[in-house]
Amino acid sequence: MRVHAIEKVVENTPIHKTFYFNDRECRNAEPGQFIMVWIPGVDEMPMSLSVIGEQQAVTVEAKGEGTKKMHEMKEGDKIGIRGPYGKGFSLSGEKKLFVAGGTGIAPLMPLIEMSDGEKTVVLGARSSHLLLFEKELKSMDVELHISTDDGSRGHKGFVTDLLEEMADADKKFDMAYACGPEIMMRKVLDFCLENSIPMEASLERYMKCGIGICGSCAIDGYHVCRDGPVFESSILSKIEDFGRWKRDETGKKVEI
Repeated sequence: MRVHAIEKVVENTPIHKTFYFNDRECRNAEPGQFIMVWIPGVDEMPMSLSVIGEQQAVTVEAKGEGTKKMHEMKEGDKIGIRGPYGKGFSLSGEKKLFVAGGTGIAPLMPLIEMSDGEKTVVLGARSSHLLLFEKELKSMDVELHISTDDGSRGHKGFVTDLLEEMADADKKFDMAYACGPEIMMRKVLDFCLENSIPMEASLERYMKCGIGICGSCAIDGYHVCRDGPVFESSILSKIEDFGRWKRDETGKKVEI
Protein backbone atom coordinates (compact mmCIF):
# COMPACT_ATOMS: atom_id res chain seq x y z
CA MET A 1 0.00 0.00 0.00
CA ARG A 2 1.16 3.51 -0.86
CA VAL A 3 0.18 6.40 1.40
CA HIS A 4 -0.52 9.82 -0.10
CA ALA A 5 -1.85 13.16 1.05
CA ILE A 6 -5.05 14.44 -0.50
CA GLU A 7 -3.99 17.40 -2.65
CA LYS A 8 -7.39 18.89 -3.45
CA VAL A 9 -11.06 18.31 -2.65
CA VAL A 10 -13.83 19.50 -4.97
CA GLU A 11 -17.49 19.45 -3.98
CA ASN A 12 -19.31 18.48 -7.17
CA THR A 13 -22.86 18.10 -5.83
CA PRO A 14 -24.41 17.98 -2.34
CA ILE A 15 -23.51 14.26 -2.18
CA HIS A 16 -20.44 13.99 -4.45
CA LYS A 17 -16.85 15.05 -3.82
CA THR A 18 -13.73 14.50 -5.91
CA PHE A 19 -10.46 13.81 -4.11
CA TYR A 20 -7.21 14.53 -5.96
CA PHE A 21 -3.87 12.89 -5.20
CA ASN A 22 -0.61 12.06 -6.97
CA ASP A 23 0.36 8.42 -7.29
CA ARG A 24 2.96 7.31 -9.84
CA GLU A 25 1.37 3.89 -10.36
CA CYS A 26 -1.98 5.46 -11.28
CA ARG A 27 -0.67 7.92 -13.87
CA ASN A 28 -0.92 5.38 -16.68
CA ALA A 29 -4.02 3.54 -15.49
CA GLU A 30 -6.60 2.46 -18.06
CA PRO A 31 -9.98 4.21 -17.98
CA GLY A 32 -12.31 1.96 -16.02
CA GLN A 33 -9.67 0.42 -13.78
CA PHE A 34 -10.13 0.78 -10.03
CA ILE A 35 -7.97 1.26 -6.96
CA MET A 36 -8.41 0.10 -3.37
CA VAL A 37 -8.56 3.19 -1.16
CA TRP A 38 -7.79 2.83 2.54
CA ILE A 39 -9.46 5.32 4.84
CA PRO A 40 -7.60 5.35 8.18
CA GLY A 41 -9.66 3.99 11.03
CA VAL A 42 -12.49 2.87 8.76
CA ASP A 43 -11.90 0.42 5.92
CA GLU A 44 -10.54 -0.17 2.45
CA MET A 45 -12.90 0.34 -0.50
CA PRO A 46 -12.74 -0.09 -4.29
CA MET A 47 -13.06 3.15 -6.24
CA SER A 48 -12.81 3.88 -9.95
CA LEU A 49 -10.50 6.65 -11.12
CA SER A 50 -12.36 9.70 -12.41
CA VAL A 51 -9.17 11.59 -13.33
CA ILE A 52 -6.06 9.99 -14.86
CA GLY A 53 -2.83 11.79 -15.66
CA GLU A 54 -0.16 13.71 -13.76
CA GLN A 55 -2.76 14.12 -11.04
CA GLN A 56 -5.40 11.50 -10.33
CA ALA A 57 -8.72 11.52 -8.53
CA VAL A 58 -11.65 9.47 -7.30
CA THR A 59 -15.18 10.83 -7.17
CA VAL A 60 -17.11 9.63 -4.14
CA GLU A 61 -20.80 9.59 -3.31
CA ALA A 62 -21.55 9.78 0.42
CA LYS A 63 -23.82 6.81 1.02
CA GLY A 64 -22.17 4.50 3.57
CA GLU A 65 -19.92 4.64 6.62
CA GLY A 66 -16.68 4.65 4.64
CA THR A 67 -17.70 7.15 1.97
CA LYS A 68 -19.29 9.48 4.53
CA LYS A 69 -16.06 9.39 6.53
CA MET A 70 -14.08 10.19 3.38
CA HIS A 71 -16.34 13.19 2.76
CA GLU A 72 -15.09 14.57 6.08
CA MET A 73 -11.47 14.43 4.90
CA LYS A 74 -9.63 17.56 3.78
CA GLU A 75 -6.52 18.58 1.86
CA GLY A 76 -3.45 17.15 3.57
CA ASP A 77 -5.26 14.17 5.09
CA LYS A 78 -3.71 10.79 4.24
CA ILE A 79 -5.22 7.90 2.31
CA GLY A 80 -3.75 4.55 1.34
CA ILE A 81 -3.83 3.27 -2.25
CA ARG A 82 -3.42 -0.15 -3.87
CA GLY A 83 -3.69 -0.76 -7.59
CA PRO A 84 -4.76 0.09 -10.21
CA TYR A 85 -6.49 -3.24 -10.70
CA GLY A 86 -8.77 -4.97 -13.15
CA LYS A 87 -9.69 -4.67 -16.79
CA GLY A 88 -10.51 -1.23 -18.13
CA PHE A 89 -12.44 0.03 -21.14
CA SER A 90 -11.13 -0.43 -24.67
CA LEU A 91 -10.78 2.49 -27.06
CA SER A 92 -12.64 1.59 -30.24
CA GLY A 93 -15.28 2.88 -32.60
CA GLU A 94 -15.77 6.14 -34.48
CA LYS A 95 -19.32 6.88 -33.28
CA LYS A 96 -19.33 6.25 -29.56
CA LEU A 97 -22.22 6.26 -27.11
CA PHE A 98 -21.59 6.80 -23.39
CA VAL A 99 -24.47 6.11 -20.98
CA ALA A 100 -24.08 7.08 -17.33
CA GLY A 101 -26.38 7.09 -14.35
CA GLY A 102 -25.48 8.94 -11.15
CA THR A 103 -21.90 8.38 -10.02
CA GLY A 104 -21.44 6.06 -13.01
CA ILE A 105 -20.19 9.00 -15.06
CA ALA A 106 -16.99 9.09 -12.94
CA PRO A 107 -15.08 6.16 -14.54
CA LEU A 108 -16.34 7.20 -17.97
CA MET A 109 -14.81 10.70 -17.79
CA PRO A 110 -11.20 9.66 -18.57
CA LEU A 111 -12.49 7.46 -21.39
CA ILE A 112 -14.51 10.31 -22.91
CA GLU A 113 -11.49 12.62 -22.69
CA MET A 114 -9.18 10.08 -24.36
CA SER A 115 -11.63 9.09 -27.11
CA ASP A 116 -11.75 10.63 -30.55
CA GLY A 117 -14.44 10.56 -33.22
CA GLU A 118 -18.11 11.39 -32.60
CA LYS A 119 -19.08 11.20 -28.94
CA THR A 120 -22.63 11.15 -27.60
CA VAL A 121 -23.11 11.23 -23.83
CA VAL A 122 -26.39 10.38 -22.12
CA LEU A 123 -26.20 11.53 -18.50
CA GLY A 124 -28.83 10.73 -15.90
CA ALA A 125 -29.49 11.57 -12.26
CA ARG A 126 -32.36 11.61 -9.81
CA SER A 127 -32.56 15.42 -9.94
CA SER A 128 -30.75 18.37 -11.53
CA HIS A 129 -28.75 19.22 -8.38
CA LEU A 130 -27.25 15.71 -8.47
CA LEU A 131 -26.02 15.84 -12.08
CA LEU A 132 -22.33 15.05 -11.95
CA PHE A 133 -19.73 16.61 -14.30
CA GLU A 134 -22.38 18.38 -16.39
CA LYS A 135 -20.28 21.55 -16.64
CA GLU A 136 -17.15 19.61 -17.60
CA LEU A 137 -19.01 17.66 -20.29
CA LYS A 138 -20.47 20.83 -21.78
CA SER A 139 -16.93 22.16 -22.23
CA MET A 140 -15.91 19.05 -24.19
CA ASP A 141 -16.53 18.10 -27.80
CA VAL A 142 -19.52 15.86 -27.08
CA GLU A 143 -23.23 15.75 -27.86
CA LEU A 144 -24.78 15.80 -24.39
CA HIS A 145 -28.26 14.53 -23.52
CA ILE A 146 -29.58 14.84 -19.96
CA SER A 147 -32.27 12.91 -18.15
CA THR A 148 -33.56 13.37 -14.60
CA ASP A 149 -36.05 11.21 -12.75
CA ASP A 150 -38.04 14.24 -11.59
CA GLY A 151 -37.79 16.23 -14.83
CA SER A 152 -35.91 19.12 -13.22
CA ARG A 153 -33.37 19.06 -16.09
CA GLY A 154 -33.66 17.61 -19.57
CA HIS A 155 -35.84 14.59 -20.24
CA LYS A 156 -38.14 13.46 -17.43
CA GLY A 157 -37.56 9.77 -16.99
CA PHE A 158 -34.69 7.38 -17.50
CA VAL A 159 -31.61 7.52 -19.71
CA THR A 160 -32.83 4.44 -21.55
CA ASP A 161 -35.85 6.45 -22.77
CA LEU A 162 -33.43 8.70 -24.65
CA LEU A 163 -31.78 5.69 -26.28
CA GLU A 164 -35.11 4.65 -27.75
CA GLU A 165 -35.62 8.19 -29.08
CA MET A 166 -32.19 8.05 -30.74
CA ALA A 167 -33.02 4.70 -32.31
CA ASP A 168 -36.30 6.10 -33.64
CA ALA A 169 -34.33 9.01 -35.13
CA ASP A 170 -32.05 6.45 -36.82
CA LYS A 171 -28.95 7.68 -34.97
CA LYS A 172 -26.14 5.15 -35.43
CA PHE A 173 -23.36 4.06 -33.06
CA ASP A 174 -20.55 1.56 -33.50
CA MET A 175 -19.54 1.33 -29.82
CA ALA A 176 -21.29 1.88 -26.49
CA TYR A 177 -20.07 2.22 -22.91
CA ALA A 178 -22.17 2.21 -19.75
CA CYS A 179 -21.76 2.67 -16.03
CA GLY A 180 -24.36 3.27 -13.35
CA PRO A 181 -27.17 1.38 -11.61
CA GLU A 182 -27.08 -2.21 -12.79
CA ILE A 183 -30.75 -2.31 -13.77
CA MET A 184 -30.03 0.65 -16.05
CA MET A 185 -27.01 -1.10 -17.56
CA ARG A 186 -29.08 -4.23 -18.16
CA LYS A 187 -31.52 -2.14 -20.20
CA VAL A 188 -28.63 -0.54 -22.10
CA LEU A 189 -27.31 -4.03 -22.86
CA ASP A 190 -30.71 -5.10 -24.19
CA PHE A 191 -30.82 -1.97 -26.36
CA CYS A 192 -27.33 -2.61 -27.73
CA LEU A 193 -28.02 -6.28 -28.46
CA GLU A 194 -31.23 -5.35 -30.26
CA ASN A 195 -29.40 -2.75 -32.35
CA SER A 196 -26.18 -4.78 -32.90
CA ILE A 197 -23.97 -2.28 -31.05
CA PRO A 198 -20.88 -3.65 -29.25
CA MET A 199 -20.94 -2.56 -25.62
CA GLU A 200 -18.77 -2.50 -22.52
CA ALA A 201 -20.08 -1.89 -19.01
CA SER A 202 -18.40 -1.41 -15.65
CA LEU A 203 -19.86 -3.56 -12.88
CA GLU A 204 -19.83 -2.86 -9.16
CA ARG A 205 -19.69 -5.64 -6.58
CA TYR A 206 -18.72 -5.92 -2.92
CA MET A 207 -14.93 -6.41 -2.81
CA LYS A 208 -12.39 -7.24 -0.13
CA CYS A 209 -9.08 -8.24 -1.70
CA GLY A 210 -9.33 -6.59 -5.13
CA ILE A 211 -7.13 -9.26 -6.76
CA GLY A 212 -9.42 -12.28 -7.29
CA ILE A 213 -8.56 -14.32 -4.19
CA CYS A 214 -11.40 -13.88 -1.67
CA GLY A 215 -14.31 -14.48 -4.06
CA SER A 216 -16.48 -11.72 -2.57
CA CYS A 217 -17.12 -10.19 -6.00
CA ALA A 218 -17.84 -13.46 -7.84
CA ILE A 219 -20.64 -13.38 -10.40
CA ASP A 220 -21.50 -16.45 -12.49
CA GLY A 221 -17.92 -17.74 -12.45
CA TYR A 222 -16.26 -14.37 -13.02
CA HIS A 223 -14.46 -12.18 -10.49
CA VAL A 224 -15.38 -8.54 -11.00
CA CYS A 225 -12.06 -7.36 -9.54
CA ARG A 226 -9.91 -9.56 -11.80
CA ASP A 227 -11.98 -10.33 -14.92
CA GLY A 228 -13.64 -6.90 -14.83
CA PRO A 229 -14.81 -4.50 -13.64
CA VAL A 230 -15.36 -3.81 -17.35
CA PHE A 231 -17.09 -6.59 -19.27
CA GLU A 232 -18.01 -6.87 -22.94
CA SER A 233 -21.59 -7.38 -24.07
CA SER A 234 -20.76 -10.89 -25.31
CA ILE A 235 -20.00 -11.86 -21.70
CA LEU A 236 -22.68 -9.74 -20.02
CA SER A 237 -25.39 -11.37 -22.12
CA LYS A 238 -24.42 -14.75 -20.64
CA ILE A 239 -24.25 -13.64 -16.99
CA GLU A 240 -27.63 -14.58 -15.52
CA ASP A 241 -27.10 -12.48 -12.37
CA PHE A 242 -26.39 -9.27 -14.31
CA GLY A 243 -29.07 -6.73 -13.48
CA ARG A 244 -30.82 -9.17 -11.15
CA TRP A 245 -28.69 -10.37 -8.22
CA LYS A 246 -25.61 -9.43 -6.20
CA ARG A 247 -23.96 -10.53 -2.95
CA ASP A 248 -23.84 -8.44 0.22
CA GLU A 249 -20.93 -8.20 2.66
CA THR A 250 -21.93 -11.53 4.24
CA GLY A 251 -21.91 -13.31 0.88
CA LYS A 252 -25.69 -13.64 0.80
CA LYS A 253 -27.30 -13.34 -2.61
CA VAL A 254 -29.73 -10.42 -2.69
CA GLU A 255 -31.96 -8.97 -5.38
CA ILE A 256 -30.77 -5.77 -7.05
